[in-house]
Amino acid sequence: FTHLFPLRKMKYNPRVSSSRRKSRKRHFNAPSHERRKIMSAPLAKELRTKHQVRHVPIRKNDEVTVVRGSHKGREGKVVSVYRKKWVIHIDKITRDKVNGATVNIGIHPSNVVINKLHIDKNRLALLERRSKGRDDKAKGKHTESDVAAVQQ
Repeated sequence: FTHLFPLRKMKYNPRVSSSRRKSRKRHFNAPSHERRKIMSAPLAKELRTKHQVRHVPIRKNDEVTVVRGSHKGREGKVVSVYRKKWVIHIDKITRDKVNGATVNIGIHPSNVVINKLHIDKNRLALLERRSKGRDDKAKGKHTESDVAAVQQ
């Protein structure tokens, strides 16, 4: 009888559904402010060590490199973030249409790496806020003096 109901990991939050159907519905019907967060891209290694942040929501004027797909290895600047279609447009990645017009090719942000961040005051605040929690290496670690103080 257990082969009909495979064992699942226990849910931690009872208000969040673990249903694939509901998860997909919420993902594809997500409002714009949630799509911003979902459409995050990883940072390049040197930026990751500099800011101590792994990924940030992508935005216009970031410089990126495509790391997956048929355009792998191509670099360029983000021209637009098309949240409705879940894609970004990069300036040098275009296609010529039959009528002669050039159109941008949409690429999902998870398939790119951010090489250069476009920094403004809001983004700087976001980077500082995120890295603040990672600054303290001993955070959450107990020292021998802490243990001795508790035992007394």
